[in-house]
Amino acid sequence: MSDLNDSPLQVAALVGSTRNGRFGPVVADWLKDRIAQRKDMEVDLVDLVETPLPTVMPSFGQQLPDEELSLLGAVAPRLEAADAFVIITPEYNHSYPAALKNAIDWHNTQWHAKPVAFVSYGGISGGLRAVEQLRLVLAELHATTIRNTVSFHNCGDKFGPDGKPLDPECDGAAKVLLDQLAWWGKALRDARAARPYTG
Repeated sequence: MSDLNDSPLQVAALVGSTRNGRFGPVVADWLKDRIAQRKDMEVDLVDLVETPLPTVMPSFGQQLPDEELSLLGAVAPRLEAADAFVIITPEYNHSYPAALKNAIDWHNTQWHAKPVAFVSYGGISGGLRAVEQLRLVLAELHATTIRNTVSFHNCGDKFGPDGKPLDPECDGAAKVLLDQLAWWGKALRDARAARPYTG
């Protein structure tokens, strides 16, 4: 058990937007840098543009074509290997992107008994309404969502040309978020190792 306690948490960070001209990679790169500075975490950035998933689910009893199975095969093992997640999302029409919902729905046990943190961005609401919708969905998948959220309101004005936030307090907010994720991630990883979660 001590080896497990000492090993870094494997964190999958999902970039939820796939639109042209999206702002998500700016936020994702900043977050990835925050995680890289920690000794207790390792990050796997899962960008849904680079790893597209099937958009039509088969009817009951039908199988996916090989090409679409390979799309799932490029993502599902990475989510399975994760001890914890960070979802990076904008807000679309008071909710979150369809590509992100698709990625969530294609997976089930990968979310079970694992913590999920949120980094949101957008206009005046900073993507917080998307986060509230995601909390409801992930509860159904037996995931534990982290209380704190890092949110960038009017995000286009919040980052400099170097891709870093203009407000130095953003790094402090990220540390609080990641500290909470680390606590839950280690606690739930130990619990799953001691007693597998059956859902």
